[in-house]
Amino acid sequence: MSDWELKSAAKTVAEYMCNIKKGENVLIYADTLVEDAVSDSIAEAAHVAGGIVSLFRYETSLRPDTEPPAPLAEAMKTVDVLIELSWMYLIHTRALLSALNAGARFACLTMITSPILKRIIGNIDHYAKVLELGNAMTEILEAASQMEMTTPAGTKLTCNIEGKRIDHASKRIFGAGEQTYPGGQVSWYPDPQTIDGTLVFDGSVWPPEKIGLINTPIKLSVKQGVVTAINGGSEATALQRWFESWKNPSIYKLAHLSYGLNPEALLTGNILEDERVFGCLEVGIGAQPPHLGIFEVNPCEAVTGHTDGVMLNGTVKLDGELIEKEGVFVHPKLTKIIESF
Repeated sequence: MSDWELKSAAKTVAEYMCNIKKGENVLIYADTLVEDAVSDSIAEAAHVAGGIVSLFRYETSLRPDTEPPAPLAEAMKTVDVLIELSWMYLIHTRALLSALNAGARFACLTMITSPILKRIIGNIDHYAKVLELGNAMTEILEAASQMEMTTPAGTKLTCNIEGKRIDHASKRIFGAGEQTYPGGQVSWYPDPQTIDGTLVFDGSVWPPEKIGLINTPIKLSVKQGVVTAINGGSEATALQRWFESWKNPSIYKLAHLSYGLNPEALLTGNILEDERVFGCLEVGIGAQPPHLGIFEVNPCEAVTGHTDGVMLNGTVKLDGELIEKEGVFVHPKLTKIIESF
């Protein structure tokens, strides 16, 4: 049975996100957790766009950022466009870094399901609005120096973002080495020495897999950009054990802070969608993507583990100006775009 909405979303991926052109070699890779409907629909859309399409299916790894099978790693370096669907993502691996350096452009759709693909990507007109909102948020962050975030659950964090990278990773990609992620997230990378306070995850956390949606909030103490203590219930214990399993102090470093900006995203326990929930705040801890070029050493040589935690109903001030109040955006540059959805 044909799924018109899924085909429409797949077309957005192939033609709008990735800008696949006739004759380009396209490699779509998926581990065994990915739905056939998702991989097949995107492969079909890439073919219709004129791409020469290869679909690589392989055994699911035990954890994200495990280096892929050698045949896949080699193939990644020989194509024009890479589309990642695998549940256990390759974002922080040497294989992806090599592919980017070889000239592939990359779309990361890790963990995407049919319902999520239809919700957060959907049709091209709506998706363009999501990207417009992300661009506006990027401009606001780039003009700011000091940030303060709080949530009703107990988050209270301050940091300095002046002159630091603001990353709107959701964009259209055209050239060698460019990357994109599903629309609805803008991230920033503060001066780690200035990141102090408390984070309280009350939405979801992944990995480890045993958490997902949170029942008992997880409290993390942060000093100079490093998690120094984790408190809560059984979910906090699971997260602490996950950190400890890496046996590397770099795993406790905050990697990024992010805004959720996709009006259609739902809190489902799938972190790909959860971290884009409209108005949420999200924090990544551990490795940063290699393409950022802001490490003293290649992060793949330091630690490849990365976890993301979602906080709900946030209030954010930039240089004292209220940007968001309890999960509702109030900055006029943002509200103008939101009203047009």
